[in-house]
Amino acid sequence: MASLLDKFKRGLAKTKSGLFDEIVNLVQNQYVVDDDFLERVEEILIASDIGVETSLAIVDDLKEHVNRAGFNQSGELIDFLKSRLAARLLENTGEKQAPHDFFVPDVKPFVIMVVGVNGAGKTTTIAKLAKGFQTHGKKVLLAAADTFRAAASEQLEIWAQRVNAAIVKTQHGGDPAAIAFDASKAALARDVDVLIVDTAGRLHTKANLMEELKKIERVLGKAIPGSPQEVMLILDASTGQNAIVQARQFKAAVGVTSVAVTKLDGTAKGGMVLAIGHELNLPIRFVGLGEAVDDLKPFEAQTFVEALFE
Repeated sequence: MASLLDKFKRGLAKTKSGLFDEIVNLVQNQYVVDDDFLERVEEILIASDIGVETSLAIVDDLKEHVNRAGFNQSGELIDFLKSRLAARLLENTGEKQAPHDFFVPDVKPFVIMVVGVNGAGKTTTIAKLAKGFQTHGKKVLLAAADTFRAAASEQLEIWAQRVNAAIVKTQHGGDPAAIAFDASKAALARDVDVLIVDTAGRLHTKANLMEELKKIERVLGKAIPGSPQEVMLILDASTGQNAIVQARQFKAAVGVTSVAVTKLDGTAKGGMVLAIGHELNLPIRFVGLGEAVDDLKPFEAQTFVEALFE
């Protein structure tokens, strides 16, 4: 069975070849660390989907280390760069999850409200989450509160059947907040461990749809005090820096508490994960490394960085 590092390597292969191999090649071909070398590293990072702000912060780390350590051999910078990237991810996200652990809820029922734009992989991520929780002995209920998009409930129901999870739904065009309320009551009545609430694929520029998300969040809190314990934003890695714009607006609207990044295996823009941590200070809970139901993996900063450089 492939190790988690192997899975990350395969999932990040395009990002590695598109960005980090270029940094490694630069290090191998230029022995001395000087201003030109650091400027070139900065250019490579900025050209990626790490973003300007995050790239400048990383290069500042390098410059500070070079000045403090007093060395000028570029080969020594790779290990430092790896350690600082991992440290920044941990520092900025505040993630305390133990290595290899699937996220374990600490209250019952634990309510996860899932948000994100259409096409980000929300429905499949919910199914993979449900399967992951079930694998760890948790009873899961899904709520199809995306009544805005045609066939959304039907798609979620198909996935619910595939992973053998119960679902609460209504007809197309129904009240999403009412579904959230009914599902909350059902979760209490059925002794459910985890309730996962799907929501419509909001276009993050539409204020009225954001208001609807806020309403769902309020209704969940009234039905089960203290919920939702998690507002998980699904971001498509292939959208690069645009995902950061989405994240800022969702975070402002509904207080996003964590992120799941999908489709890392199909893009060279995986560097956006670093920007999420640095610019948004949000924990990355999961990453999608493939299409199979067990390809949603707990995010590990160290493993992520190792996969980019090996």
